[in-house]
Amino acid sequence: MFFSGGEFMNGVGNLLKKFIGIDIGGTTVKGIVIRSDGEEVCRGSVDTVIGDGDALSKSIVGLINKMLSDIGGYKMDVRGVGIGCPGLIDSTNGVVVFAGNLGLSYYPLAKSVSDKIGMPVKITNDANAAALGEAKFGAGKKYGDSILVTLGTGVGGGIVINGKLFEGGKSAGAEIGHMVVVEDGEKCTCGRRGCFERYASARALTRQTAAAMEQNRGSAMWQTYSLETVSGKTAFDYADTDSAAREVVDKYINHLACGIINLINIFRPEVVMLGGGVSEQGDRLTQPLQKIINKEIFAGTSFAPVKIVKAKLGSDAGAYGAAVLFM
Repeated sequence: MFFSGGEFMNGVGNLLKKFIGIDIGGTTVKGIVIRSDGEEVCRGSVDTVIGDGDALSKSIVGLINKMLSDIGGYKMDVRGVGIGCPGLIDSTNGVVVFAGNLGLSYYPLAKSVSDKIGMPVKITNDANAAALGEAKFGAGKKYGDSILVTLGTGVGGGIVINGKLFEGGKSAGAEIGHMVVVEDGEKCTCGRRGCFERYASARALTRQTAAAMEQNRGSAMWQTYSLETVSGKTAFDYADTDSAAREVVDKYINHLACGIINLINIFRPEVVMLGGGVSEQGDRLTQPLQKIINKEIFAGTSFAPVKIVKAKLGSDAGAYGAAVLFM
């Protein structure tokens, strides 16, 4: 195939361009450099600095410089740095409005990093970044509209419409864990009652399992678990052989289905991806969930079906999605 000089240089330029993604976690800041096709070039990590925005910014810059060194130090090959950060993020102005776990309030993290590194920087909420990563390179890459629901300590996630993040007014939307699924239900850490997070997180599943074990001292779950070792997988481990475990799993899946159906009826994505620790149950989670959703979503599945799948990128989703902010 023949290329003109301009076509050839444009093709090579696109291939050589790289994107840096930074994912800020509670204990570790993960960094990754990828190409536009999603191929990983290098990665690194540093400990998360808590309570000092300037020190956190400095450590992120150190991580970026280390990765740049690993790829030859060519800044001109990198289009920009994307950051996924927990908390309430003003992505338009690059400000961490509030991140309790990081001890930050109204800190201009994007500008601070950009000034130090001399490169353009964008920032978004870490769950939004993970949703974008899965949409571009993970379980959602075949679809234009997708939702990621992460089932970890809380319930988080993000919404991608026509390949772009939906963040809501001032980037403060898409807090899917805090819609109510049980009226006047259990009190959530946000102050409301009956939040999705209170019933569908891994922490909620652990709490529900422990309560079932206490009420059923003859449950087979006691054979290998105690109240100190119970986890989000305990009830699933015994669901086929123990009625108490089966009841926990069924109730959990029904609550999870309720929240996901709400999201589907509002946004009607093509796919809902499940991430976080509970998603490791795979088909044991997705198959019964799919049956409930197929039965209960508005207008059924004949015209606009919605697939329920396990996310693919795992803990790398946030870093990949942060890099995608510049694609």
